[in-house]
Amino acid sequence: MRFKSSIRNVSTFIKLTASLNSLGKVAWIRLDNDQMRCTVIPEQGSQVWAVLSIETIFDDYSIQSAAPKNTINLEVPLASLHRALRSAQSASSASIRLTKKDSKPLLSLTILTNTHVTSSGRAGLESRSFSNAPGDPDGDNGASNEGAAAVDEYSYNFSGGMQRETTITQDIPVRVLSTVQVDGIHEPRCRDPDVHILLPSLLQLKSISERFTKLAMTSTQKANAGFQNSAGPRLEIAANMHGGLRVAIRTDGLRIESKWDGLSNPELDAANVEGGEDGIRQHPSTKMKAKEGEDGWAVVRVEGRDWGRVLGVGRLGGRVIACFCHEHALILYVYLPNDDTEDSVLTYYINSYSA
Repeated sequence: MRFKSSIRNVSTFIKLTASLNSLGKVAWIRLDNDQMRCTVIPEQGSQVWAVLSIETIFDDYSIQSAAPKNTINLEVPLASLHRALRSAQSASSASIRLTKKDSKPLLSLTILTNTHVTSSGRAGLESRSFSNAPGDPDGDNGASNEGAAAVDEYSYNFSGGMQRETTITQDIPVRVLSTVQVDGIHEPRCRDPDVHILLPSLLQLKSISERFTKLAMTSTQKANAGFQNSAGPRLEIAANMHGGLRVAIRTDGLRIESKWDGLSNPELDAANVEGGEDGIRQHPSTKMKAKEGEDGWAVVRVEGRDWGRVLGVGRLGGRVIACFCHEHALILYVYLPNDDTEDSVLTYYINSYSA
């Protein structure tokens, strides 16, 4: 099997891996002719299933395998991939390929940087390599030095200085997964949502949610002084079909909430609803819209720290639609900015705790 490509959007790739890495240590990455799918299923907490069109991240993309659609399944350590990509943040070009070293599969990231230096700065820099010493875990530019090497080449220009061209290679150990190993992994299925709403800025929502979580933790620690409690505080998140959203924390010693009004409830598309127009009339969200008062609110309860990690996806920008299944689950659909086709979306599944 073969896979190689240049990376056209390093910034988005970095933000994506940062968001995934906050939820789990490894990701199942599935590459084929048309898409890259990234899935994180931690032992506890929220799941994320991301689907990105190849053009969102890659350019000059080439993939080949014996599987249908040239599919390749990889288990990738997210921290290593994220650190390697960070070293490409200011690169003039970056590429990635699947290779082997000592019969072990690797994702090899090659980064090219150009720097203007004076002639006096050349001494001692013609060639160098990263140290693998334990005392220098971050290598160059804050990137991991695991399997990394760099070579500098120089060219003169007429302004009295030189162009230093540095090629950095970062190797990320991966595990190739067979079709049999991944066939049993399926995206969660939920009933039709009671409420769907366009969320406000996730960075604002994250700031408020984390502040509520800290207040609840402080309140709980004072109330349970001397007792161990590993369970984190739970936030109550609610929304209705009239543009309302609430985030609240309720403990024995604390009750506080923040509320948004005037948010958008996207219209359902009859082409995407089973039964068409009749299906929309019978949809739970249509029935919820007719209810008044507290009966018109769908409520879920989430673990505060996990919710804060999920909201870290706000660094990607783009719009986020939240689907509330009352007292059951919350599903977030995160659409990447500048993607009019909506082919690239991250889907988060967050279970609700009982009251």
